[in-house]
Amino acid sequence: MGVNFRLLDILALIIYLGSMAGLGFYFSRKNNTTEEYFVGNRSFKGWVIGLSMLSTSISSITFLAFPAAAFTLDWRQLVSNLMLPLTAVLAIIVFIPFFRRGGLTSAFEYLGDRFGPIARLYGTVSFLILQVIRIGQILFLVAIPVNLFTGIPIVTTIMLVGVFIAFYTVAGGIEAVIWTDVIQAIVLWIGGIVCLVLMINKLPEGIAQIFEVAESHQKFGIGSTEWNLNERTFWTVALLGIFHFLGMYSSDQNVIQRYVASKSTREARKATIIYSVVALPTWSLFFFIGTTLFVFYTVFPDITISRLEADQVFPYFILNELPAGVAGLIIAAVLAAGMSTLDSSINAIATVSVVDILKPYWLKGQSDKTYLRVAKYIAIGVSLLMMGGAFFFSVIEKESINDISWIVSSVFGGCLVGLFMIGFFTNRVGYQAVLPALIIAVLVNLYLGFSLTGWLPEVVSLDIQAYWVGVIVNLLFIVLAYIFSFFIKNKKDIQGLTVWTTLKAKDIKVR
Repeated sequence: MGVNFRLLDILALIIYLGSMAGLGFYFSRKNNTTEEYFVGNRSFKGWVIGLSMLSTSISSITFLAFPAAAFTLDWRQLVSNLMLPLTAVLAIIVFIPFFRRGGLTSAFEYLGDRFGPIARLYGTVSFLILQVIRIGQILFLVAIPVNLFTGIPIVTTIMLVGVFIAFYTVAGGIEAVIWTDVIQAIVLWIGGIVCLVLMINKLPEGIAQIFEVAESHQKFGIGSTEWNLNERTFWTVALLGIFHFLGMYSSDQNVIQRYVASKSTREARKATIIYSVVALPTWSLFFFIGTTLFVFYTVFPDITISRLEADQVFPYFILNELPAGVAGLIIAAVLAAGMSTLDSSINAIATVSVVDILKPYWLKGQSDKTYLRVAKYIAIGVSLLMMGGAFFFSVIEKESINDISWIVSSVFGGCLVGLFMIGFFTNRVGYQAVLPALIIAVLVNLYLGFSLTGWLPEVVSLDIQAYWVGVIVNLLFIVLAYIFSFFIKNKKDIQGLTVWTTLKAKDIKVR
């Protein structure tokens, strides 16, 4: 289903890919320490970090899977993203100062200080599992338009794109990641807007036809407002969004690493505000693109569409309806969307692996050069896992990758949000109360996961919408930890480790 090569399209892609590779090579010469490789010497301004956070979070799930979700169903999956401002306030007031105190590099160093090594390892492993699954999903989405554009088999496409991303990420470290993210955010906006404008211009009645046709097919719906655990209702998706963004702002290393890479606490807060302001319009833009895509193929029926998966419809439109040069720009935007997330995740995984596992446990007392070299080896290994994950997602049956991503986040996210919330907002809960609550919550998480996959007999399985798993597990953990704290007193000094003890502390300085 590939299309003919067009010189202007190829030129647009070469310019984009060449600039990304050039940035990776340029920054590779500056990475002589882990401090430079992981946090760029903590020197970035707020606007740079804000655009980097946007670029990292939107990914190709935004560019391809959001339109696919709106094309297939409606706007209900946007509801979770509307919860962003609620959690952004907490991040600005509470989370950022916590992570910037004491020169932390990893989110999970805080868990170690607050609850000890077991909680730190649990958080680290949960993050690593989630990220490895996520980057496989995103690389698969990135490979779709390249596959359609060139006709190269999807497996080969995954390998080529994966190797390219690994090259500049491994070489350039966090500086290459952040600056390429800024460029990629701009390219993504341009690509999305250009594509939408061209689509509207092709419709006989323009933008008015979009609303007329979409409303007649209920494409702007946000889901039922009934309270039903077995359906993707408004409340299901909204609660999922709250927990997702709480997790992102409080425990996602991709975000925490940007907090600590900022020049100051003020710049980190400015970055979070910039991200929160621009993210919602960006997500809404791509849902509207999906709705417009539905209207376009309703007005101009194409028999090929019925044979495509939802995530392939937008790339098909790009490659068959857009003029030469413009299609190349849009494909570059899709690549930009995916690469901005993949490079961040690869670097974050390498950072967490070194800071939270190798330094304190497996490779104690080694030189900084050794840790830097090992971090690059880990990044290479993660890149291989990413390509393997993408192969897997290319063959499984799915409604859309956006739906899959929410299920994965809910089922495999574990108790991370609960751990950080208990740590930040309670004084009485210590590691002695956390450990039994964590064990019970993990067992319940496994039970719910096995129920959803059908690995348990029907008689003992629980029929529940997959989106609810993360909410249930985190709430269960919080309740149990707090109950256990009444029987097992916290004996650890938590000065400066909770909201309440930080407010009282006079000797804790936030840099």
